[in-house]
Amino acid sequence: MFVEEHDAKQLIAAGGIPIPTGKPATTAADAQTIASDIGLPVMVKAQVPTGKRGKGGGIVKCDTAGEAHGAAERLLGSSLGEFTIGRVLVEGCADIAHELYVAITIDPSSAGPLLMLSTEGGMDIEEVHESSPELVHMAAVDIRTGLTATQAIEIAARTTLPADVHAPLAGLMLTLYGLFRQYDAQLLEINPLAVTAGGELVALDAKLVIDDNAVFRQGELPEERPIGTTLELEAKDQDFLFVELDGDVAVLANGAGLTMSTMDAVTAHGGRPANFLEVGGMAYKRATPALALVLKNPRVKSLLVNLCGAYARTDVIAEGLIAGFDQLKPELEVAFCIHGTGEERAQQLVREHLGIEPHETMDDAVRAAIDMAARASA
Repeated sequence: MFVEEHDAKQLIAAGGIPIPTGKPATTAADAQTIASDIGLPVMVKAQVPTGKRGKGGGIVKCDTAGEAHGAAERLLGSSLGEFTIGRVLVEGCADIAHELYVAITIDPSSAGPLLMLSTEGGMDIEEVHESSPELVHMAAVDIRTGLTATQAIEIAARTTLPADVHAPLAGLMLTLYGLFRQYDAQLLEINPLAVTAGGELVALDAKLVIDDNAVFRQGELPEERPIGTTLELEAKDQDFLFVELDGDVAVLANGAGLTMSTMDAVTAHGGRPANFLEVGGMAYKRATPALALVLKNPRVKSLLVNLCGAYARTDVIAEGLIAGFDQLKPELEVAFCIHGTGEERAQQLVREHLGIEPHETMDDAVRAAIDMAARASA
């Protein structure tokens, strides 16, 4: 569950982390009123679950209430990335002396929380880590003992910040870790965390992602807002695990692991996968809506079907796919690879009903699908 900036800030403020004064607005008139009430200048910030809002024009500094009205009027109802802006946050500006990045996330390598701190706040941490890894300080946290004061002070001292900032920064990180645990978070990020001219720490932005499996025990939480592209939200309504990508080779495979391996193979052979879609052994029942999802993506130029049967029978899955093809009648070219339980009958069904000869190996099918997409785009 992704918690948008304003709601995430309310949660961390309740835990003791300072935030700017601000309120959300759903109309330009409300934004103007809020700006007048909290004092100028203000920031008007699009509330959408995506990064790089500043680069996309989704964050505007306004020196007058009229400018806040105009900024909100431009933003509300417009799109930022794949999302329509339904509300903005109007909040006061901070007297910033320095911007930091601080976050806690789950580190797969240590199978536990990871604390990250950088003096390059306000920037994409991935870019900072790639260009200047020495500026991103990290500490693995033992889930049994939690983040200790010693750890927090030590990581704060690694930075070039003045010594008098180390203790309050360490205290804030300890608070942040407590909130991370309290909300069963997968990510709790403040970027930027401002060090003001007066030496105070203020969270100018916040991102909170709660583990979906733990939402039930969280009690009162802000209303969840839909996250995803139009197709991803449609897929979610149908209980499909679907991720839309920017490639042109659609992928249908049974099972998450095989699907990811197939996508990796497409990329390795110079192609671009258009989606992740976990179909699984129920494909014989759900093939038609699954096909419809991948075909609705206008970027798709070819379809790659990769089936590998273990407990699931590939011939039963093939029957479901053929029924979907008969109903939807896709016009694009399709490459098949079928192996595992029931493969001989599955391959024969594809030959007889679709007139398609399955490829012997996954790599052969992947290369064929990439070539098909190239021909369709020519």
